[in-house]
Formats: sequence, C-alpha cells, structure tokens
Amino acid sequence: MAVLCPPVAPPGLAPVFAATTERVVTNRYSGLAIEGFDPLAYFVDHRPELGLPEFEAAQGGAVWRFRNEGNRASFVAHPDVYGPQFGGYDPVDLARGVTVAGSPMFWLIAGDRLYLFGREETRDAFAANPAPYAKEAKARWPSLEDQLAQ
Repeated sequence: MAVLCPPVAPPGLAPVFAATTERVVTNRYSGLAIEGFDPLAYFVDHRPELGLPEFEAAQGGAVWRFRNEGNRASFVAHPDVYGPQFGGYDPVDLARGVTVAGSPMFWLIAGDRLYLFGREETRDAFAANPAPYAKEAKARWPSLEDQLAQ
C-alpha cells in the first residue's frame, strides 16, 4: 500500500493544505493531481501550464502544483472553485455511468468551473450542450465516486 507524504515546503515555509471532499484523479506513481498542471492556469492563462515543485499544496490524498504563490494561495482558499469538477473525471462519461479520468489537455471552463475530458470528442459534445451532461453527471457522481478504488 502506497502512502503519500505531504509535500516538502521550501525552507522557512510550512506545507500548505487545501480542503475539498471530492475524490480527485491522481497519477498513481507521483500522487500529482491533474498530472502536475496548475488548475488556476486554465482560468488565468486560458491554457494548461505545468506547476512547479516549489509551489505545492496537499489536498485529499493528492499533491497539486502551481506556477506561483498567488495561484497556490487562491486554490488553497477555494479548492472547490478552482479544482476540476467531479475530481477531474470526464463529465460526459459520468453521465453515461462510467468513470474515465480526464486529461489536462482536454479541458473546458463552463459556468466558471473547470472540466477535464478523456477525449476530444467528449469535450466537444459537452461544449455544444453542457447543461444536460452536467446535470446527469452530477446526479450519478455520488454513487460512482463511492465505487472508485480507495
């Protein structure tokens, strides 16, 4: 059984922790959420940007990376706003009743929330009509989340 250790803070700084209740897609080897991409970059830079090891926050068994201290502080203050919806699982697949991890390269901001998708096709389908997919995914997410391996 793997045990994740909290990130090591730069000298003089304590590790930073955020709080959310959703299960998050993480890399099974590194423990990084969304493959180390900065979740704030999607909102601020309008593109995926890799975070840096010196700007990390631990949350829900995952390590999040950020491009700068401001992005990290914003995320820590509001992880439910800036983290990917449904923990980074593809909402179109969730609406179909299956859990497929989203890719940080297939993304969309809809309703001021970040969504990740497993394939370009599901992102495009969601973009064309997000409301029914989001509603169905939200309805199915609690039971699907309970079925995910710990």
